[in-house]
Amino acid sequence: MRSIKHFFEQSWLLIVASFFFGLLIAVTNAALSARITWNATAKLNTLAGGLLPEAEAFAPAKETLDIAALGGKPQTLALYKATKGDETVGWIFTAVGSGFADKIELVVAVDARFEKLAGFDVLASNETPGFGDQIKYDYFRNQFKGAPAGTLTLVSGGNSETIDAEIVTISGATVSSTAVVEAMSHYLVQVKEQMRQKGLIEP
Repeated sequence: MRSIKHFFEQSWLLIVASFFFGLLIAVTNAALSARITWNATAKLNTLAGGLLPEAEAFAPAKETLDIAALGGKPQTLALYKATKGDETVGWIFTAVGSGFADKIELVVAVDARFEKLAGFDVLASNETPGFGDQIKYDYFRNQFKGAPAGTLTLVSGGNSETIDAEIVTISGATVSSTAVVEAMSHYLVQVKEQMRQKGLIEP
């Protein structure tokens, strides 16, 4: 009994402080959640505009896609239609892979028929500066522009200027390169099949 009393005498301030700061974090997160969501949407639209510059507008598609994320966990994926006037010029969605430091979240763009990639950009990443963060560099990203919108393969060496299903890895950043290629392949195959089933693209 004495030891319990001694414990509370010594730790009450720590317990109260932990409760207070936990509550403060929860309140702050709730207050800023709308702003955080708005910022994420704005960034996605900006990146999408760079991938499909011919598009005049990006709007969420009425249909959502039910796919399996990497690791098998079910995921409901939002799909965005890129339009120019009444014409569909492409599609946008996000893909998530496991990088060296943390998750890598990508914005992926494909053409209207879902035959070729328009490219990708990095929505969120904590990869090592000068190494893994080279996935953001044009010399790596340009390999994806015009590549088949399907399964991609990572290779060591070769010509990174050749546009095909083979993506040349970043020297010294194999984990980050692999994360991008695996995520792209994993999502592209499923998204394409789901869109065919829902009649959004031709079989």
